[in-house]
Amino acid sequence: MTEQDALPPGYPQEWEADVVLADGMVGHIRPIRPDDAEAIHEFHAAQSEESIYLRFFAPIKRLSDKDVHRFTHVDYSDRVALVMTIRDKIAGIGRYDRLQPGGPVAEVAFNVSDHHQGRGIGSVLLEHLADIGRELGVRRFVADVLPQNRKMIGVFRDAGYDASHEFDDGVIAVSFDIEPTDASRAVRMSREHRSEARSVRQVLHPPSVAVIGASRRDGTVGRAFLEHIVAGGYTGRLHVVNNRAEPGTLIGGLPSRASVRDIEGGVALAVVAVPAPDVLAIVDECADAGVKALVVASEGFAEAGREGEQLQEQLLTRARRHGMRVLGPNSFGLINNDPEMSLDASLAAPEHLPPHGRLGLFAQSGALGVAVLASAQRRRLGISTFASAGNRVDVSGNDLMQYWLDDEATSVVGLYLESMGNPRKFSRIARRLSSIKPVIVVKSGVGKYGTPRGHRVRSTQERPEAFAQMLKQAGVIRAENIHQLFDVAQLVVNQPLPRGQRVGVVTNSDALGSLAADAALSWGLEVVHGPVSVNAEARVEEFRRVVEEALARDDVDSLVACFIPPVASIDPEVVQAVGATVAGHEKPCVATFLGMRGVSPGGSLPTYTTPEDAVRALAAATRYAQWRNSDRGTPVRPDRINRRAVHDLIDAVLERSPRGEELSQEDTAALLAAYGITLWTSVPVSSDEEAVEVYRQMKGTVVLKATSPLLQHQPGQGWIRTGLRHPKAVGAAYRDLKALLEPLGAEGIALQRMAAPGGVTVEVHSSEDPLFGPVVGFGVAGVPIDLLGDVSSRFPPLTDVDIVDMVTSIKAAPMLDGYKGAKPVDHTALYDLIARVSVLADDHPEVAQLRLTPVMAHQDGVDVLGAQVQIAPAPTRTDAERRAMLS
Repeated sequence: MTEQDALPPGYPQEWEADVVLADGMVGHIRPIRPDDAEAIHEFHAAQSEESIYLRFFAPIKRLSDKDVHRFTHVDYSDRVALVMTIRDKIAGIGRYDRLQPGGPVAEVAFNVSDHHQGRGIGSVLLEHLADIGRELGVRRFVADVLPQNRKMIGVFRDAGYDASHEFDDGVIAVSFDIEPTDASRAVRMSREHRSEARSVRQVLHPPSVAVIGASRRDGTVGRAFLEHIVAGGYTGRLHVVNNRAEPGTLIGGLPSRASVRDIEGGVALAVVAVPAPDVLAIVDECADAGVKALVVASEGFAEAGREGEQLQEQLLTRARRHGMRVLGPNSFGLINNDPEMSLDASLAAPEHLPPHGRLGLFAQSGALGVAVLASAQRRRLGISTFASAGNRVDVSGNDLMQYWLDDEATSVVGLYLESMGNPRKFSRIARRLSSIKPVIVVKSGVGKYGTPRGHRVRSTQERPEAFAQMLKQAGVIRAENIHQLFDVAQLVVNQPLPRGQRVGVVTNSDALGSLAADAALSWGLEVVHGPVSVNAEARVEEFRRVVEEALARDDVDSLVACFIPPVASIDPEVVQAVGATVAGHEKPCVATFLGMRGVSPGGSLPTYTTPEDAVRALAAATRYAQWRNSDRGTPVRPDRINRRAVHDLIDAVLERSPRGEELSQEDTAALLAAYGITLWTSVPVSSDEEAVEVYRQMKGTVVLKATSPLLQHQPGQGWIRTGLRHPKAVGAAYRDLKALLEPLGAEGIALQRMAAPGGVTVEVHSSEDPLFGPVVGFGVAGVPIDLLGDVSSRFPPLTDVDIVDMVTSIKAAPMLDGYKGAKPVDHTALYDLIARVSVLADDHPEVAQLRLTPVMAHQDGVDVLGAQVQIAPAPTRTDAERRAMLS
């Protein structure tokens, strides 16, 4: 019988998760099972008398079988228990028991192994129990804690919830609502950041490395890794493992061992270069030897087909079960250029190894890893660290960004992404990283053919433009290719950021000057000085003088310098003169010297082969500097929100329709009202007589509109009759619309009060995307959306600045500002409506689709005239309220 077959009825497998602990190692959290009884006895027996007393308020040497049966047999609703396992041993237990069946209050308790204290296990268990409890209708946790149990009191105190404490009869009664707060979310993200950064640090700063699979033959992958580590001058302990050689055989000058288990003192990082079928056995050996991380260079995993996919899943499961991180498989390796580490555990030939510098690089593909490193080396652009994730089964770009947030050796980050497993988390981390360091991203494969085999990704329903909008929202610099990534990197690594968009242009060629100035204008920069041109045969001093004059001007924020030598070769004195002059000012300069690209020899002046490349990089740096210096706003928190009402409505819908359904107008109005959005009443009518009767009840001017979903995305106004002020007009309009719909097989006509004349018809929508999570969209209804695709998308949680940018970034935005004499719309009311939709989408993943249309935006506010809402079972979000690694 397999472990899967032994699961009890109702076992919630979706609660299982791998989590990075506070010390950077990996633990597995899962619901308790009846077959955990013996493990519970073993766990309890290993605890100290003090720990037992603090948990049970009594010196219980051995738990009774009856107690253990009660602990391990739960209903996963009123009684929930989770265990944290590390290397298949229980390291912690957390549980809650409702005070009343189905009630909103539950008593919570924890027990963490003495051997695993200080790893944040109690905090992780609390996060997961709270999130599970909210899903099941629990609203408040209570706990009785002995005053001397300072660690558990600290878990509750530091979680970010607003907890109350009462001392009674020698016990502290703790009580708190488990609805997430800004503080609890901040705590969770801070802990996640510290844990993941520490985890990656263990990968990049290993005190000892073993190359497993290093061969005596030259030209093999394992031998290449070994030779590069030796040639790079690695400062730690290096070992060789080859189970086909006699122990002690010299390989690359080092004595080999048959197994990593035979290495005295253990190993921190193992580089695995053995055939794919042998990798799982190596993982087990590494676990026995206490290895903390693996670089798996082996091919033949998910990129090779279905069998390889299964092998890759087994690799991940086995490594995480033993608490290890994995870079790969199919990884090109990693580099840490810190002189105190000097680790080149990569397949890059020494001649392609960039020097030590301040650029952190991440690439997924091995082949592109070669191109990335070679390009950095050719441009004399130094790197701090580099990692290739290969098939990205575990360690990802998100993990590296967590590390680079704190890494003082890295000032700029570059990522080449072939796929993205968790864009919601990427956006959150990238926004934080971009606020202190430039982040440059190349993303290949935005279309359906772009994801390489072997990469675990979810499909997306969003347009390719959504990814670019996500990067913009996060302040990330988007590059189209590696060439452009390094064009920008060599500027932002070596020069200060521009203070504004005003540029000067100096040159010794009118043609080059014109090209540079035109490029600057096309990229949205403002040319305020020049082009200033000196004679083509001008001396070095003359060129230095015009550079100095341009940089000295108060109205010049950055400089473009272009030089064509009068003879075939570049005069190094010109390069040195320009570089020295630029170094004397706190302004960036990009330079074009014929045939030169990279960082000037012996200096820090970024050079480009064409003025267009130089200006494109300067424009990217300027836009980034503007984003970084701008007010990025505060998270929107609209008032008059009743989350509980929406929870209850969604639960009722999914109870009667487990696969979900489109809400009725009544339920739609109730859902929107709970978030402070008023939906105008729309009354379905089935005859001209009924339409007239409803009109008489409504009074005033009305509209008749077709409500069939078949017509939802068809442009034009043929499906609506407006300005109806008389019973005869209403009846005639109904008959006319009915006749129009019948040949199409479309049904459904409704009557509604007509909004005040004037204003702009807009649309606000949200969707729960499998990849991105909640996505909110905005546009002007009709031709701008339907024909031109003029829609802006943003990814909650949103700030007030995000929403303003969302509205103003569409091409049709001038229509909202009083186009051709019309009255400007009430932007404040429009922003408020988008904020409410964004919070609704963020709070409730069950809202699969929400579409507010038509929405009349006018000078006195906004009127929501129509809405459709589709409810569906909530997908598993890639960035949920409880920490979990993607699997």
